[in-house]
Amino acid sequence: MSRLSVSQGAAVSVGAVLGTGVISLPALGAQVAGPASLVAWAALVLLSVPLAMTFAALGAQYPDAGGVSTYVRRAFGHRLATVVGWTFFFAVPVGAPAAGFMAGAYVAAAVGGGTTTVLLTTAGLIAAVTVMNALGLRVSGRVQLVLAATLATLLLVATVTALPHARLSNLEPFAPHGWTAIAPAAAVLVWGFAGWEAVTSLAGEFRRPGRDVPRATVIALVVVGVLYLGVAATSLATLGPATATTEAPLAELLARGFGGEVRVITAVVALMLTLGAMNAYFAGGAKLGAALARDGALPVWLARGSQAGEVPWRSLAVISGISTLSLVVAALLDLGTAQLVLVTVGAFVLVYVLGSAAAIRLLTRGTWAHRGAVVALVSSVVLLATIGVSLLWPLTIAVAALIYLRLRPSPSPVPNVDDPAARSQELAARR
Repeated sequence: MSRLSVSQGAAVSVGAVLGTGVISLPALGAQVAGPASLVAWAALVLLSVPLAMTFAALGAQYPDAGGVSTYVRRAFGHRLATVVGWTFFFAVPVGAPAAGFMAGAYVAAAVGGGTTTVLLTTAGLIAAVTVMNALGLRVSGRVQLVLAATLATLLLVATVTALPHARLSNLEPFAPHGWTAIAPAAAVLVWGFAGWEAVTSLAGEFRRPGRDVPRATVIALVVVGVLYLGVAATSLATLGPATATTEAPLAELLARGFGGEVRVITAVVALMLTLGAMNAYFAGGAKLGAALARDGALPVWLARGSQAGEVPWRSLAVISGISTLSLVVAALLDLGTAQLVLVTVGAFVLVYVLGSAAAIRLLTRGTWAHRGAVVALVSSVVLLATIGVSLLWPLTIAVAALIYLRLRPSPSPVPNVDDPAARSQELAARR
């Protein structure tokens, strides 16, 4: 039976959080707040600590494929658990094209082809991560480890080689759009910090969840924090105002460090970053879908693969299919990356709010984990306030989830969610 090691689990978290953020977010943050966007970067890195450790504590204590949905079920009941489960499950297929578009833009810059190249690249990435996860978590986890190690090396090289060209004068004026621009910059940068909840659905795949999940999370926190702050600070200090105008800040860093044409190298980096992020989300999302079906929140046909070590083939196929459909719709309606990003971020922040609230009720009071959950909840509510109209998507999903429960009343949740035998008996009864 396949099991994730600490290093593989850390790599999954790094891939889920680092993802595509480092490709374009330094430029987007600079457009909104200039060099002061570094304050937003630092704030989000700090806020990630209690958020990540909260989900790590929940994953260690309740290692289940349902992830956040399981925690909310324990804390608040079946209906709200269904809402949060649907919100995450159906956010993944919408976020997949957005991530693919970011990588596709780099590929198009390297080989040409414009929109056609972007769409084909996105379709190829969706197919690739589907195959990776269909081969099982042992293959997927090892691939994720190789991707994370390679990417960390490349990003460190880009940062170190560009540092000699950095100038403090490039950081002046530090806040050209005023200090109040830091808040909207943070709202844009949230995309780069979504993902700490993704590994919770894989907690049961670790050899020793109680020990391994927190360790993997700490490693991921350090790696993500160092790389994000390093790339963002070096971009601003090296490129200056040009950071806000370039569509490929990472490519510019490599060009300053090595000189010459680096579009192909940057395209490869972008593809690897995106592949890692999408792989992590497809893995966690597929496991979650199977667990939701097991617990009556989705059709029971999808429940196969919810147990540790099993491949959730049917749930994975649904995520892959909806991702492809989302890509087609985005192409037909000419939806941009920014629109898809905001919709996806709105869903994930809502998941953070509900997951943190569940942690406050489930974790032992007076512990550091419980205190961290309180900070995580307050931080998530603040982030939620910055999302705006993009909350319409997760709210629509929430209504759909409640309608599903209303039209197709599900059996009561499995009484003992920690007992695999009870789950199997309940699932057999439903069939």
